[in-house]
Amino acid sequence: MFDLIVIIRVSEGANIDPVADALSRMRPLCLAEDGCVSWEAYQSHQDPHRFVLVEHWASRADWEAHDAGDAIQKIYIPEIMPHIEREVHPSMRVHRPHEAVTE
Repeated sequence: MFDLIVIIRVSEGANIDPVADALSRMRPLCLAEDGCVSWEAYQSHQDPHRFVLVEHWASRADWEAHDAGDAIQKIYIPEIMPHIEREVHPSMRVHRPHEAVTE
């Protein structure tokens, strides 16, 4: 499993709704890609400029192949990237040694 957290900050208020719309349109395209286990976008109630993407991929190779897909090429790069700052964090679930991890 390859897990990814992406933190997005929309620079200008006028771009918040268009970015939210674009993220919403990306979801079904991402979910249809090979190896996409789940893909969710969240918008902060406290700071509407901030979005968090939580992605789970079967493998890092599946996530890397995702870059060539329509979600990235037709929506993310042209509609979202010009309006944001972002942090990309390959991540892993935190659990205590005595807890069973179910996946």
